[in-house]
Parts: sequence; structure tokens; C-alpha cells
Amino acid sequence: MTAVAVVLAGAAAWLVIRPPPVVAAGSRAGRAPGWPPTVVSVAGVAGLAAVVVGPVAAVAVAALMAARTLVRARERRRTAAEAGSQVLDACELMSAELAAGQPPGHALRRAAEAWTHLLPVAEAAELGGDVPLALRRAAAEPGASDLRAVAGAWVLAHRTGAGLAEALDRVVSGIRADRALRRVVESELASARATARLVAGLPLVVLLLGNGGGGSAVEFLLGSPLGLACLAAGLTLGFAGLWWIERIAAQVTR
Repeated sequence: MTAVAVVLAGAAAWLVIRPPPVVAAGSRAGRAPGWPPTVVSVAGVAGLAAVVVGPVAAVAVAALMAARTLVRARERRRTAAEAGSQVLDACELMSAELAAGQPPGHALRRAAEAWTHLLPVAEAAELGGDVPLALRRAAAEPGASDLRAVAGAWVLAHRTGAGLAEALDRVVSGIRADRALRRVVESELASARATARLVAGLPLVVLLLGNGGGGSAVEFLLGSPLGLACLAAGLTLGFAGLWWIERIAAQVTR
């Protein structure tokens, strides 16, 4: 039984902490319907652990799964923020090249040096393809939604004959102002996120203090059905609170 517990714990840890698959620059992996494979696998391991080892292992695996979900959400948010900064740099570089009199294809090629996901857009411009469509496809990348405004400026300049450099300069000014506003909002949300994490960690501090004072809280939580139910309910409410804060923050910054 101990060997089975060790194997299941190792499998659960690998499924939870393994890094997400690396996607090559410029490519977009399709999103399969249904639950992500990692969630399904960890849930299966948790169920198997509950049957073979016991409910303690199931609670531990579920807690690891929830923690990894929150960590990956934070990683996605950081990746999107970095991509947004790179998109702004690329747009500023493209605007500067156009203002200097360079052709749009050359400006896009230089912008692709700042953000490699623009390489298909530069190739579309060089081959006479649909540049606005390529820009909208690139805007589907996390943090690159501002490229839709660049596509709109490209269409406007093509249909009306207006200068692309002037239109893109206005778009860049708007993106820069939007990024500044987002930084202010993120700084305001940082305190709420920190408070939520502090509140979620307080039960652990209380648990350690109780054991240090001669109590048997850990024995109660892990050694009785009522204690396991309390532990599962507490973990569920804690992770639900953190998830809810992240949902609110995501809707505010959207």
C-alpha cells in the first residue's frame, strides 16, 4: 500500500508541476474542446488515490491541482502582459519606419524583429497577401489584441488613401494610453490580490500555531471523516476565493 501511495503521489506531482507544451513562435495551437488533458489526468489520479490509498491522498491531489491551476493562470497573465509590451514596441517601430519614408513591407519586417509573431504578417505584405487579415490572426495571440486597431488603420489607409504613417501613429498613441491605464488598474488590483492570498494562508498559520501550543489539529483533520470533510471544505473555499478574485480582476482589466 505504501508503494502504491508513493507511485500515485509521484504521478500526481508530475502531472501537476510539468510545464505546459512549448508552442513555436508564429504558430497557434488549436484549442480542443472539453477539459484540458492535465486536469482530466490529475482528476483520474485523485479518484484512483481515493479508492486505493484513501481520501487523504485525494484531498492532497485535488489541492495540488487547484494550486497549479491558479499558478498557470498567473503565468498566462504574465505572458500576455509581456506580449502586450512587445506588441507596443513593434507598433512604435513600425510607425517610426513609416514616418521615415520606408515602405510598409519593410516596416513590418522590422516590427517582426521586435515580436516574431508578426513574421506571417510581414510575409503577407511582401507576397501581396491580405495584411489586415494576417494582423487579425496575429491579434488572436494572448496579449496582442491591440493589433486589431492596427488592422483597422491599414484598411482605412487602403480604402481612403490616407497616410498609413499618420493613422498608425494615432493607433500607437491610443495603445500607449491604454497600456498606461492598465498599469494603473493593475497596481490598484495588486492590493486586493495580496489580501486574498493573505486570507487564504491564515488557516495554515493558525494550524501551525495550534500544533505548537499542544493541540492536535492535524490529527483531527487527517485522522477522522469529519476532519477530512472540514479540510476539503476549507481548501475548496480558499481556492474558490482566490479564483473569484482573479475572475474579478480579469474582467476589470479586459
